[in-house]
Amino acid sequence: MSPLLGQRILLGISAGIAAYKSAHLARLLKKAGAEVRVVMTDGAQAFITPLTLQALTGEAVRTSLLDPEAEAGMGHIELARWADTLLVAPATADLMARLAHGHADDLLTTLNLASDARRVMAPAMNQAMWRHPATQRNAERLASDGWQLLGPAAGDQACGDVGPGRMLEPEEIVTALTVGESAGQGGDASANASGPAAGLTITLTAGPTREPLDPVRYLTNHSSGKMGYALAASAARLGARVRLISGPVSLATPPGVERIDVETAEQMHAAALRLAVDSDAFIGCAAVADYRAAAPAEHKLKKRDDAESLTLELVKNPDIIAAVAALPAAQRPLVVGFAAETQDLEHYAQDKLTRKGLDMIVANDVSLAGQGFGADHNAALLLWRRPDATTPGRHQTATLTKTELADTILHHLLERLSARQASDPHTQDTP
Repeated sequence: MSPLLGQRILLGISAGIAAYKSAHLARLLKKAGAEVRVVMTDGAQAFITPLTLQALTGEAVRTSLLDPEAEAGMGHIELARWADTLLVAPATADLMARLAHGHADDLLTTLNLASDARRVMAPAMNQAMWRHPATQRNAERLASDGWQLLGPAAGDQACGDVGPGRMLEPEEIVTALTVGESAGQGGDASANASGPAAGLTITLTAGPTREPLDPVRYLTNHSSGKMGYALAASAARLGARVRLISGPVSLATPPGVERIDVETAEQMHAAALRLAVDSDAFIGCAAVADYRAAAPAEHKLKKRDDAESLTLELVKNPDIIAAVAALPAAQRPLVVGFAAETQDLEHYAQDKLTRKGLDMIVANDVSLAGQGFGADHNAALLLWRRPDATTPGRHQTATLTKTELADTILHHLLERLSARQASDPHTQDTP
């Protein structure tokens, strides 16, 4: 049974080219069992007609604040009381600014002030407008006022630019609403329970490991931890309980994230297995050393004048992501791995996805300049297993900031979780 069954969703549409997606969104919401009514701004009607939305929802579309035929001219109050969820998709930069500052100069902004409903928006605008400090301030203000912001995604835009600002696809929005509603029916609310990942526990690994050779030296790699920390921050913003198992990095703990510091692969392995069993999802983003010294020296290894080389005996470290994926079904979370490659990216990623029994993998080419270790930007290939198909699902991102990439990965993770819940008989209602 869909968690959206019987939910009363008031869909607000503002003036953006992404309004064409709102028709499909309305259809999907109706298919999920929700009752849907639509409010459109004047500008939205330049992109899509009220008649289209009326045909899809079976309800009259409201476009005017002062409508003498709607509840004696007070229809906005009736609508505000009717809704369980106020969903604005698309939400333009202008509408976000007006909502953030409490304007009530049309029907949609007035409904925001008059309603106690859950409030969700899917921003959509040019990438420069989204990145502008004023828009970012408005987004933060809206979030603090209780709005749940879904996206935006990144990619090609109608204006020809590439970057963040695309409205999430209707399927992604419905998934986010469904996961959030399912979590809300679970009873107890966590401190972060105000987003599409509310009620979920996500455990991550991040950063490098250090494998001691002696009290002074160690084996490690170039991982900065930025990608893992961006994922932790994104998961916390989406409302999840987040536990971050971190190797040694020079990064501040993201707000709302529980951090567990480790140094070696064995320490990370122990923490991962301990925390994974009560997690909904596990993301293995750390760059774990493949090998460690068989017997670290008790004292500093000295350079010898009579020896031109030094031989070290290394032994294999535990495979953390494979160990989590091999947990018994009752304890196993959804498992997401990472693959940092320098050649044949898709081939090696698909092999790792299958060989280690992962649900999803995020692969990136660390040989490309300005991407990967230590950089602030990255591009990734996402692959995921599909039980009813012989080939994995696939999504290639553009080059994004690591924050934007983290948001994209988390939205795909929520989709996978929703699909897993729908196919698991233990999560279905029993008669």
